[in-house]
Amino acid sequence: MFVETHSRLFLHTARTLGRDYDAAMDAYAYLLEQLRRDDFHRLRAYTSQSRCKFTTWLVVVARRLCLDRVRQRYGRLHGTGPQSREAHGVRRRLVDLLAEELDASELADPADDNPETQLRASELNRALLSALMGLEPRDRLLLKLRFADELAAREIGHVMGFTTPFHVYRRLNTLLGQLRTTLARRGVRDSEP
Repeated sequence: MFVETHSRLFLHTARTLGRDYDAAMDAYAYLLEQLRRDDFHRLRAYTSQSRCKFTTWLVVVARRLCLDRVRQRYGRLHGTGPQSREAHGVRRRLVDLLAEELDASELADPADDNPETQLRASELNRALLSALMGLEPRDRLLLKLRFADELAAREIGHVMGFTTPFHVYRRLNTLLGQLRTTLARRGVRDSEP
């Protein structure tokens, strides 16, 4: 209900920093994930005694989260002059080009030769496969189209009959949350030492 009520606000905020439709939708999904994080810690920080309306406060929080995401990906803009902006633009284009060409699964990890690491990876893969098999076939297809086939949300919506790409992202967020919960019950955490 909360997401449905404030979805337009979140989408607008995500679009202001997204370079294209998919980037905006990725920012939107990131925004929802961050708001959900730590049992909605950020949302609980609002108090009714604040000097502004809840929606105004929510826009500020959403914008900051989207900016954090951009900065994580591209770094901060250093300086205020045209040369600084141009250098930052070049860095952005370079990161985008590299991200398109690189497949993280193809990168060699020097720790892969370690038997303990191999065993851990095997156990994690089994846990994930088991969690995936617990999903409905339609949900598994959605995950495959997005993450294995790397289709855009608009294409997935067309193929699977979702009304809008927004509905695709909403379902993906729900499924990822379910998988996270299932894996956590099995002892798998977001980050392992």
